[in-house]
Amino acid sequence: MTSSFKDRVGEGGYGAVYKGKLLNGDLVAVKVLSETKGNGEEFINEIASISRTSHVNIVSLLGFCFQGSKRALIYEFMPNGSLEKFIYDKNSSMTYDKLGWETLYNIAIGIARGLEYLHRGCNTRILHLDIKPHNILLNQDFCPKISDFGLSKLCTRKESIVSMSGARGTAGYIAPEVFCRNFGDVSPKSDVYSYGMMVLEMVGGRKNIDDGINHTSEIYFPHWIYKRLELDEELGLQGFMNEEERTSARKMIIVSLWCIQTNPSNRPPMNGVVDMLEGSLESLQIPPKPFLYSPPRSMRDLSIASVS
Repeated sequence: MTSSFKDRVGEGGYGAVYKGKLLNGDLVAVKVLSETKGNGEEFINEIASISRTSHVNIVSLLGFCFQGSKRALIYEFMPNGSLEKFIYDKNSSMTYDKLGWETLYNIAIGIARGLEYLHRGCNTRILHLDIKPHNILLNQDFCPKISDFGLSKLCTRKESIVSMSGARGTAGYIAPEVFCRNFGDVSPKSDVYSYGMMVLEMVGGRKNIDDGINHTSEIYFPHWIYKRLELDEELGLQGFMNEEERTSARKMIIVSLWCIQTNPSNRPPMNGVVDMLEGSLESLQIPPKPFLYSPPRSMRDLSIASVS
């Protein structure tokens, strides 16, 4: 299927992803989990979560296999890879020239619809708990698909909060209540926060925390963009934008700032996010300034994967 694992197309803390081909000629992505990755709970968790889903914005699990400590998941192949490479490639203007603002806007709406489905459309509610650009895959038409359910949590549709012992997710996207219960309970609103942080990076074309920026005031992008929005200044985003694209970018920013409110009750649910993005700019209010927190540099690229 994978021609002896010759064509590696991705890698992460979980292991590696290889390009493969089924007997009928269909291309697949084979995710081989690291043998040192816990006791197999992430593998079981991913199968249990994603096997319950069927949505255009959720990656399709085609099968799985395990032999002893070796475990692999087989997914539909996404030729354009992850969203991450289209945001952070500083040596290319690909994010704006190839995707364009209309495409970025449609990607943001697609991810929101996928999360809305996980939170409200499944028989069992699913909290992803690791939404970030690396876990958003793009097909040949740049339709976004949410992937990597290894850290997800399942709960009944009647439950609005979940119980967890320990944090999970990736620093820079984790909602405050996930790592400190004093901020509130872990709930679908925790995914909303991660979504907001991710969309801000899509808009900025950069990491939200970038100590390579010359001006100190611009190091933390959410602070910088909120101030410009508050003062009704030109947003100063990269790439040429017409009036329609400026409107889309402004909607993405305002909605994202609502999503990253510190108090979970002040964040919109994902169906509200979809409505806000698809509605008019005039109907959106600028949110209160969130208590945005820039974590220490040592935390920036830390992945927290406690799956207790």
